[in-house]
Amino acid sequence: MSADQPPERTPLPHPELHGAFRPRRTRVVALSLAAVTILGMLAFLITAPARFLLVDRLGFVVLGGLVVYGLWRQASVRAVPSAGGLSVRNLFLGRELEWAEIVSVRLGDRPWVQLDLDDGDTLAVMGIQRSDGDRARTEATRLATLVQLHSPTPDD
Repeated sequence: MSADQPPERTPLPHPELHGAFRPRRTRVVALSLAAVTILGMLAFLITAPARFLLVDRLGFVVLGGLVVYGLWRQASVRAVPSAGGLSVRNLFLGRELEWAEIVSVRLGDRPWVQLDLDDGDTLAVMGIQRSDGDRARTEATRLATLVQLHSPTPDD
């Protein structure tokens, strides 16, 4: 498969394994902080003393907007499995993988799952985060099961 062609997005054959991998605690914290940031910006803009010029207020809005955007990116990390592969969206980059590219799934000492790839590289999957505790271990096991189900058999 070429790099510019995403994996086939057809449903998975095992319904119990469906669903995107998303962190819960990180998502809640990031979205809560984004809401607080927006409310704080609005409160500041409404109550700011007259000595703050329009350019100051606009700068404050731009800075707040950048903070909210960063928090939204953190809240939107995920990994979406399909019959063709795994679509991973991390904080800054996303990557489409075929199942055959994934050698193993590890939830070691790092804050999120690591995929060992067939080219010797590793890829973080921020959609499964250690901070979720037992749920993270369950989700890592579900991802490892998907990888095993889609890995080529020795006869292939």
